[in-house]
Amino acid sequence: MNVTLIDYGAGNLRSVCNALRALDVEPSIAATANDLDSPTHLVLPGVGSFGDCMAQLGDRGFLTVIRDWVAAGKPYLGICLGYQILFDSSEESPGVEGLGIVPGHCRFFTRTPGLKIPHMGWNSVTPTNPQSPIWAGLGEEPYFYYVHSYFPVPKERGVIAATTSYGEDDFAAAIEMPNLFACQFHPEKSQDAGLRLIRNFIGR
Repeated sequence: MNVTLIDYGAGNLRSVCNALRALDVEPSIAATANDLDSPTHLVLPGVGSFGDCMAQLGDRGFLTVIRDWVAAGKPYLGICLGYQILFDSSEESPGVEGLGIVPGHCRFFTRTPGLKIPHMGWNSVTPTNPQSPIWAGLGEEPYFYYVHSYFPVPKERGVIAATTSYGEDDFAAAIEMPNLFACQFHPEKSQDAGLRLIRNFIGR
């Protein structure tokens, strides 16, 4: 097993590395596409802005790599911005194209009096298919940690793996496709539940 983290200069690599090490997995880190050394799993932990992330991934040669990887049905885990960039576009960066792997766009939360944006802290997640192996051992409504102001809106509801409510918005907290799982929450910051989800993804 070679779990490789994509480093585009702004991802939350340390926390994800620590989570993997807690599962007895020593991750590899690739700062450019040339650094990839026969990975078995790709993980893209993302923080920052949609546009900056896409620019950095392009400069480092990762855009085609990620598209081809997912198209080939190989294991991909996208976290936060690593989830959002799978879509066509985002209100955060008008005019910037995402990877376009999953039809849809990312939008800003509905402004509501008393509602704090970004959405930050713990919130429950409702799996749409609790029988999926990704949710094994996590119960009916596991809690995960969030920090975000934008969220994806998939055009195809069938890819939605879980939902979360915040204010007036009931949003897609995660999507699942063959060998792909991507989530708006941060499993690497979600203690036991997060470790279990990562364990389920890598098949340990």
